[in-house]
Amino acid sequence: MLDVLTSGFRNARMMMAGRAELNEETIKDALREVRSSLIQADVELGVARDFVARVQGKVSGTQVQLKDKRTGMQLTPADWFVKACYDELVLMMGPEGGALDLTGKPAVVMLVGLQGSGKTTTAGKLARLLMRDGRKPMLVAADIYRPAAVDQLMVLGRKLAVPVFSIRGMDPVKLSKLAVAQARQVGRDVVIIDTAGRLALDEALMQEVVDIKATIQPSDVLFVCDAMMGQDAVRTASEFDRRLDFTGFILTKMDGDARGGAALAIKAVTGKPVKFLGQGEGLDQLEAFRPEGVAQRILGMGDVVGLVQDFERHVDKDTAAADAERILAGTFGYDDFVKQLRTIRKMGPIREIMAKLPFMSDMLAQLPEDAIDEGELDVVVAVINSMTNQERKNPDILNDSRFKRIARGSGHTLAEVKDLHQRFVQARAMMSGLGSMMRNPAQFRALQQQAAQMQRSGAFPGMGAFGAPGAGMPNDDLPTETAEERERKRKLKKKQKDARKKNRK
Repeated sequence: MLDVLTSGFRNARMMMAGRAELNEETIKDALREVRSSLIQADVELGVARDFVARVQGKVSGTQVQLKDKRTGMQLTPADWFVKACYDELVLMMGPEGGALDLTGKPAVVMLVGLQGSGKTTTAGKLARLLMRDGRKPMLVAADIYRPAAVDQLMVLGRKLAVPVFSIRGMDPVKLSKLAVAQARQVGRDVVIIDTAGRLALDEALMQEVVDIKATIQPSDVLFVCDAMMGQDAVRTASEFDRRLDFTGFILTKMDGDARGGAALAIKAVTGKPVKFLGQGEGLDQLEAFRPEGVAQRILGMGDVVGLVQDFERHVDKDTAAADAERILAGTFGYDDFVKQLRTIRKMGPIREIMAKLPFMSDMLAQLPEDAIDEGELDVVVAVINSMTNQERKNPDILNDSRFKRIARGSGHTLAEVKDLHQRFVQARAMMSGLGSMMRNPAQFRALQQQAAQMQRSGAFPGMGAFGAPGAGMPNDDLPTETAEERERKRKLKKKQKDARKKNRK
């Protein structure tokens, strides 16, 4: 969803490369590119204009220090331009929405929004998030007009082992009041009310949610907004806010391929904070909104904090520590390898995970959409599943005879199986070397100093001060892959994939 914005800011950054100073003349092309990308991403025109004006006011005529005294890093006009864009993106989207207001016995969270925005799924996700923090939520099916919505909430409640309060046909206002009383009696400390939606705004819908709010006095009223709605999202949110004065947003479907700029600029229009982002259908795919992380991803800086949080949600810390010791000692087997692959798959699409890594955004932009094939992980798992327990635990015993049996059992060629094993051996050797180096403090410090020197000298192209992608120094010595070569590789990869399908049949 952020691709349009990321591409525009990347182009602006490249336009600033080699500039000696910041003035109206040197930044006009970059600002035009930024404004164009914001508008293409569906950011409201007034918000886009204000954004560009603020960036221009920050950088025009700025005297750029050539060296940061604290870090010793070399600074460029491009670095200052990127920093100004970063600050204004955070300002446009932020500040952080903060935690839910869980005062009250029980606390009441009311979800509102149009039909199809993802309220029911979000109610389940929110319940799971609260359970992780030690809370005892209750779900309330107040959308009595859509039996499917009630059934869906019941299914989610069973998955989570969370009670769902529902009385079919009862007036939603009375039902919500009864639900709060019931939660108080059975010791549930948070009530999440899934209200009804409509395909479009109408007076009956608005009056119903206004009456529910007036009756139960919720501690939080959250507008669930489909990030793929475009400018309609802003208009709808403004009307709900006018009638309800809600406390914040939950943006859903952030993993979609729509432009999404309207959703990111919604705080600038309404003044209400975004509290959570929903990405995917999984009940664990709801995260606190961090404007800094989204701004970093838009600018190609990655989002390491978000990546670590994703990892922590899916990994047991004690198990992860033991696994890390084996991996860095170079003693891990295929069982460990598959475990790590499954953890990665739980965290989301590979391209999304890579986009949160620094240095990776520019590289991903140069790859065709099908360059990262999620199906390749299934191929790896199929090959490993065809091994015996002994072979998975001790890969060193594998030989030609075993490779042939594994190839037959997995439906892949002998060459593919051997290639996988060769890459596994190389990865294990590399991790062993890294572990050895980390256990040698002097060697590790030397590597850190070398990396810092490389960055200062521009050997990491595109990375400037502040940890942000600045102008950097072009690396003309690196060979560039032509479009013809990329197309040839794509066709070869497709041919190999078709051959594997044929072998399976």
